[in-house]
Amino acid sequence: MRSFGFLLSRRWLLFALAVALLSWGAWWLGEWQFDRLEQRKDDNAIIRANETQDPAAVEDVLAPGREVREEDEWRVVTATGEYAVEDTVIVRYRTREGIAGVDVVVPLVTDSGTSLLVDRGWLRTPNAGTAEPDDVPDPPAGTVTVSGYVRADGSGDSTTVSDRSTRAIDSDRVGAALDREVYGGFVELRSEDPAPATALEPVELPELDNGPHFFYGLQWWFFGVLAVFGFGYLAYDERRRGPRGQRPRRTDRAPQATAAP
Repeated sequence: MRSFGFLLSRRWLLFALAVALLSWGAWWLGEWQFDRLEQRKDDNAIIRANETQDPAAVEDVLAPGREVREEDEWRVVTATGEYAVEDTVIVRYRTREGIAGVDVVVPLVTDSGTSLLVDRGWLRTPNAGTAEPDDVPDPPAGTVTVSGYVRADGSGDSTTVSDRSTRAIDSDRVGAALDREVYGGFVELRSEDPAPATALEPVELPELDNGPHFFYGLQWWFFGVLAVFGFGYLAYDERRRGPRGQRPRRTDRAPQATAAP
């Protein structure tokens, strides 16, 4: 049986380095999944706490030019005003269960003159998630009282507003495009009084489970342990039997017995 001196060869040192990097990557990915799990638990706790609170007036939670606070995400707020239908904004490519559709955002002009961006719901469309504002069912006319879930603004290039259309809602960009003062963030509609003649599909509420992060984390850690175990097994196998390319070949057939004279 050979010693383990062969582990100092260039081939095995490179192999060991690859296994070490693979194991470190698997550990890091596992930690990342567990961090996401903790973040999800924190987010779920905020949502559950906000669901039990009484609805708040919009001006007590949101303000123009101010980002939505993390603890206010999914808080229910109320506001009264009139919808500015002429400034309807379409949020494109909002697919649900493989069906193309859009979200419909309409500013609600409050008594203070500040507009609240209200995502009134989802509308099915015949193509890849586009629609003209004129094709959308009208919201209630006159004075309307709405309640909705507070949501934080989107970010990145997807929030660009062009021809009253965007891919993600950012109150600053929508307000600038419509030339309106708006509250920071937006709300996803829960109810409106009076009710519209034709309602849109309501918001999809988040699932308050822990998701797959725990099992994904364990899976990554298992891969790391498996890599180390595999390295150890291959090293033991080579010490016991020698390098694979230098092992004696096994004969495919047993020698035939010589016939008796």
